[in-house]
Amino acid sequence: MHCKMKPEHTLSPLVWKALGAVSSARATCIPVFLPLTVLYLLSVCRSPAASVLQWPPPLPPTAHLWDPLAAVLIVGWITLQSFLYLLPIGKVSEGLVLRDGSRLKYPINGFHALSITAVLLLVCLWLGMPLGYLFELILPLAVCAIGVSYLLSMYLYICSFWAPQHALSLGGNTGNPLYDFFMGRELNPRIGDFDLKYFCELRPGLIGWVVINLGMLMKEVELRGSPSLAMLLVNGFQLLYVTDALWNEEAVLTTMDIVHDGFGFMLAFGDLAWVPFTYGLQAMFLVVHPQSLSTLEAAGIILLNGIGYYIFRKSNSQKNQFRRDPTHKSVSHLETIATATGKRLLASGWWGFVRHPNYLGDLLMALAWSLPCGMLHILPYFYVIYFTILLIHREARDEKQCRAKYGLAWDTYCRRVPYRIIPYIY
Repeated sequence: MHCKMKPEHTLSPLVWKALGAVSSARATCIPVFLPLTVLYLLSVCRSPAASVLQWPPPLPPTAHLWDPLAAVLIVGWITLQSFLYLLPIGKVSEGLVLRDGSRLKYPINGFHALSITAVLLLVCLWLGMPLGYLFELILPLAVCAIGVSYLLSMYLYICSFWAPQHALSLGGNTGNPLYDFFMGRELNPRIGDFDLKYFCELRPGLIGWVVINLGMLMKEVELRGSPSLAMLLVNGFQLLYVTDALWNEEAVLTTMDIVHDGFGFMLAFGDLAWVPFTYGLQAMFLVVHPQSLSTLEAAGIILLNGIGYYIFRKSNSQKNQFRRDPTHKSVSHLETIATATGKRLLASGWWGFVRHPNYLGDLLMALAWSLPCGMLHILPYFYVIYFTILLIHREARDEKQCRAKYGLAWDTYCRRVPYRIIPYIY
């Protein structure tokens, strides 16, 4: 259901100028504000109060932000994942048709990379390596990851000026240096056959997220002798999510990140720093603020995550199958709405339940990840709050793009499926 927005040429020059000023301000502030947000959240998570509103905030000494070992680990981690990316295992798939009529090829071996990484981690544990030390290194690791995202973004921006015109992103080639640096000028920057955007999308950050979670679990073992049920649930839920993403890696080739968005600071920072260091705040919180769960509470949380995962996976699989082959027996019986573009909109099945059932599943899982941390602190719920805002914003953007692309057919679909994400509520 991803749609492209038609370019709007009817706005006055004054409106375009105002929009450009807003974009410049956003592109200037976000690359400063978001890295500071990551470091602040990590600092609060490690503090005794764990309150995002405490004053003065628990800012760490500057000396605690740097450790040479963290730099070695970050560089080694990216090198390892790059090596696994290049291994000739798994199949090779083609992406969507580009503006010049070509198709890029992508290795589908992310699940293999996760599996090999898991074996290496088991070897590390068998050798007695202190993975719990990741808890002590979390701030320097985040600083190094942020530094890598800045360096990569500058490299991408500079190299984009040697890219052919057809290889540039339509949204990140405005002539405004700050905005283009943030959004990314080039659509699919590569070094030979090594696709930088595709690699960063699912490999170092996503797999790094579950490795950091494991480090938090091992730290809890060091402190208390065994992992708590709450810690096991958080690790298990998030490992399932990451494993699912890598098992279904091919589906990412049709997402807006790969198809439409350039590769600049927005995606580089999000992939390398934001995801691994903010999506797993719950595990870090539990190291400092242990929680006990009853069997009934744990069962309820597991059920919630299971329902969310089922909705998320089934709806995404239905959508992806319909995109690949609308005549397939699993989707051929579903009701559709014809559009002026020649494509058809799914109007039954999961996509007749709400307009974005995958978002609903995502939100239910996000809530389940936070509930093991109890109800006394808002910090462990940062992810679900942030993700709710993100998905509502993304849903509004999708609605605007789909209405521009499909016109009356989209209005018909909206009348048939009135609820956007949550049935009878929104």
